[in-house]
Amino acid sequence: MPKKKPAAEPRRCPWGTSGNEAYLRYHDEEWGAPVRDDRTLFEFLLLESAQAGLSWSTILNKREGYSKAFAAFDPVKVARFNRRSVERLVKDASIVRNRLKIESAIGNARCFLAVQEERGSFSSYLWDFVDGAPVQNRWRTQDRVPASTPLSDAISKDLKARGFRFVGSTIVYAYLQATGLVNDHITRCFRHQECAALA
Repeated sequence: MPKKKPAAEPRRCPWGTSGNEAYLRYHDEEWGAPVRDDRTLFEFLLLESAQAGLSWSTILNKREGYSKAFAAFDPVKVARFNRRSVERLVKDASIVRNRLKIESAIGNARCFLAVQEERGSFSSYLWDFVDGAPVQNRWRTQDRVPASTPLSDAISKDLKARGFRFVGSTIVYAYLQATGLVNDHITRCFRHQECAALA
């Protein structure tokens, strides 16, 4: 019997093949898929803010540690963290032990709840910036994908006005890419079409 040929690897964004197995799964299963669940939106907000100045792979490798340290990304519980919580987290090697980032995560949880109170959900607030539908970009190569856009500028400005920290335009754009408000998989990547279909 002739041997079956191994299935060809699907085409991916170049960055999606540059890490470990967890990085590959993240590209193939999460990045760019539209997120409308508030807890997941809070998770990514916390993680993207923690990433500032670091590689995403560093944060991805600490994701489980962040989940344990930050109450499974429950914004209500994180908003209740106090000074003792900060001192505990500064000593926690499973996360990035940066005091400013830890304090901003707690402050951002409180701001997140304020947005929920005002708008019914954080999801409603965020998705209103794109009229409820993801921006479908059609980048042919990775080097065409921007680091920020007028959309991320506007959201960053509004978040800062609401008291959020570590939400510069570049961080916000990475957040929009991760949570699928923009589809920035390059066109030859198999996930571009899949994420467009999820929209």
